[in-house]
Amino acid sequence: MSPEPTLELADIFRQYGPAYRQAHPLPGHHRKVMRAIENCRTPELGGVVESCDHCHHTHTRYRSCRDGHCPKCQGAARLQWLQQRKAELLPTTYFHVVFTLPEAIDAIALQNQKTVYEILFRAASQTLLTIAADPQHLGAQIGFFSVLHTWGQNLHFHPHLHCVVPGGGLSSDHQRWISAPSTTFFLPVYVLSALFRRLVLQALEKAYGQGKLQFCGQLQPLADAPAFAAHLEPLRQIGWVVYAQPPFAGPQYVLEYLSRYTHRVAISNRRLRSMADGQVSFEYKDYRDGETKIMTLAVDEFIRRFLQHIVPAGFQRIRYYGFLANCHRRRQIECCREILATPASQLLPTLSQCQNLERWLQTPPLRLCPDCGVGILVVIQFLPPLRQIWRCRIDSS
Repeated sequence: MSPEPTLELADIFRQYGPAYRQAHPLPGHHRKVMRAIENCRTPELGGVVESCDHCHHTHTRYRSCRDGHCPKCQGAARLQWLQQRKAELLPTTYFHVVFTLPEAIDAIALQNQKTVYEILFRAASQTLLTIAADPQHLGAQIGFFSVLHTWGQNLHFHPHLHCVVPGGGLSSDHQRWISAPSTTFFLPVYVLSALFRRLVLQALEKAYGQGKLQFCGQLQPLADAPAFAAHLEPLRQIGWVVYAQPPFAGPQYVLEYLSRYTHRVAISNRRLRSMADGQVSFEYKDYRDGETKIMTLAVDEFIRRFLQHIVPAGFQRIRYYGFLANCHRRRQIECCREILATPASQLLPTLSQCQNLERWLQTPPLRLCPDCGVGILVVIQFLPPLRQIWRCRIDSS
């Protein structure tokens, strides 16, 4: 088990966040996320006092902020999500497909996040569903989910979608399962790329015509229609990156992969190395040579890069399509199981395949006493949030 990080994103925000918010105009949801991370697992949010039933050691545990951008709050969310996904595994090959926007669209996406993110989800899902339904390729209704990531290892803005797709789908009459033609190949990448490019560009032009795109700073000239059209024109001539990774070793390995992938945030606490003299150093992987390196940024630049990856308020980063769509997922999963004649219990990881089975798929164990390691921690007192205490004092005065 790796040691707990000594530097956390919350430490950086607590020390430099107030000055950054005062110096830079920020959207309300950015300020809300920063404060949530600063207050996470502190007396500000309240908590509980626990006592060991063996040695009577007392321990105070403060509540989490549960914000989707907080590095400390994704473990519980990931576990809950996996509990919901484990019964949806099918006995087939699973593929990982990545849709990436060209760099020329990244800056537009940064200034129009909700609009462009919606376009990205819609275009990628329509691409997969359309090509898979084509009899020349698979001729089936597929199901998959997509996860939005907006960052690279260096925290630069780089929006892309990760899609996890079973290697097959239902026939049009829902009587047959149609498998992908190869265990190493799902759908032709060049066909996916061409349709994805066309759908994104059409959607951008439509959004522009409807006045849904705003431009400021260096992008101000794109507010002129001919300039916007000229900006998009070269993108019609280049290949867009749609990357199909090698398939998973089997459905039982999908949960292992997802358990550490779907609920990532822009940077984990474990990648942070130091904070000194107004600078933050963090670890990143340089994909040009595969080496792990250290990057050092001024604190303001580090915070700016992190805030780029806060999604609009209420935005759903994980979405489901085809026979995994929320409206009919349970019914169609049961249909797939009947056709494939495989109970869900046969697809769960074995202990030899997944050493952390309890951590991922079962109820978390009782909390052992950190002092004696024998007794169980029992809650003996609830601590209200400090803000609630402050309000009570105001009301009683």
